[in-house]
Amino acid sequence: MSSNKITGDGVVTGVGKINGRTVFVFSQDFTVFGGSLSQTFAQKVCKIMDRAIQAGAPVIGLNDSGGARIQEGVDSLAGYANIFQRNVLASGVVPQISLVMGPCAGGAVYSPALTDFVFMVRNTSHLFVTGPDVVKAVTNESVTQEELGGASVHTRKSGVAHGAFDNDVEALARTRELLSYLPQSNREPVDTRYTADPIDRADVALDTIVPTDSHRAYDIKDVVRRIVDDGRMFEIMEDFARNIVVGFARLGGQSVGIVGNQPLVSSGVLDIDASVKAARFVRFCDAFNIPLVTFVDVPGFLPGTQQEHNGIIREGAKLLYAYAEATVPKIAITTRKAYGGAQCVMSSKQLRGDVNFAWPTAELAVMGAKGAVEILWRNDPEGRVRAEAEYTRLFANPLPAAQRGYLDDIIQPSETRMRIIEELEILKTKKLVNPPKKHDNMPL
Repeated sequence: MSSNKITGDGVVTGVGKINGRTVFVFSQDFTVFGGSLSQTFAQKVCKIMDRAIQAGAPVIGLNDSGGARIQEGVDSLAGYANIFQRNVLASGVVPQISLVMGPCAGGAVYSPALTDFVFMVRNTSHLFVTGPDVVKAVTNESVTQEELGGASVHTRKSGVAHGAFDNDVEALARTRELLSYLPQSNREPVDTRYTADPIDRADVALDTIVPTDSHRAYDIKDVVRRIVDDGRMFEIMEDFARNIVVGFARLGGQSVGIVGNQPLVSSGVLDIDASVKAARFVRFCDAFNIPLVTFVDVPGFLPGTQQEHNGIIREGAKLLYAYAEATVPKIAITTRKAYGGAQCVMSSKQLRGDVNFAWPTAELAVMGAKGAVEILWRNDPEGRVRAEAEYTRLFANPLPAAQRGYLDDIIQPSETRMRIIEELEILKTKKLVNPPKKHDNMPL
């Protein structure tokens, strides 16, 4: 090994521009010792990350590595730890994006896991701590690389990856698109882009997009696309926890983070995966001063022993915590249901929501009419029908919440775009600071 000198030592690092914006990049080379990490390899990556933090510019890592270089022993492990430390120091300071372009095994997987976004390439990229051979030796389980850590596994089941693309070229192009929604660092705002989409554009289809029958579903993505600039949204984690939608869009040219319950999937209920997915996205937007626009249609948290035993209380609290600590502009629009504790969690006025709108179809209550009546009139079956109608009349509308100041206005759905953009303009000068602390202690 000492006589085998390879120029670059398996990683290429440098600085360049994407659409005129400075970015720092490192790219692992699998053709050199399988992309394995050495002491020199780690020093080059750490240097580029240090420069990115100092310059206040995003870091993009192209990962294609077999793990630690065995021949270098603890020096290689120390190199990983040094990179992990830089990932943590850069977190919330500059955007970090990881593209997994091939195999990524062993210690190599933890650097992408510490970054803000992880993208994979279908059928060619794999992420796993231990490969199929080790799994076979330890557990006697036979699995392929794709079954163990392929793109479909991490975008649909584990939630490790935020997206998957068909080939390397598409992955690179979509990464460039994502960068357009992000700032250079936490010290700079996102560039406002020109749009020909009128600010006061009214879409009358929104007035009837929510079915009158509360048991019928609709696609929250259709709602979002009809409101945002040019109908475009960059969705994050599209295939994981599909009962909630998160992504980036623009309103009046300004980049915003979108969070919305998805009635098409499990009625938009909040479960463990949805809570964690949305919480991480909310915290990213807050860290980089990106306003949050939340579309609420949530019947509550998912009941059942599986959710309770797996910690829905702790995991659901993460989303509550994320919204509560966020100091960026927060605008929420309740389109239909907002029941129970889930109503509190989804950017409610009590969690320092700046502006809370509701459509005329909105229902803000402890629970739906049927469930409430079954509890309150459980000893009077004959009176349930009359009571359900009365409960619906009193609570299945946004007026009680508006009368108590929990809503700022009840608006026509077709006016939603104009009203959000107006409020975002007002909130550009918002100043809100949390109490001094070393760091918070959210329920991990």
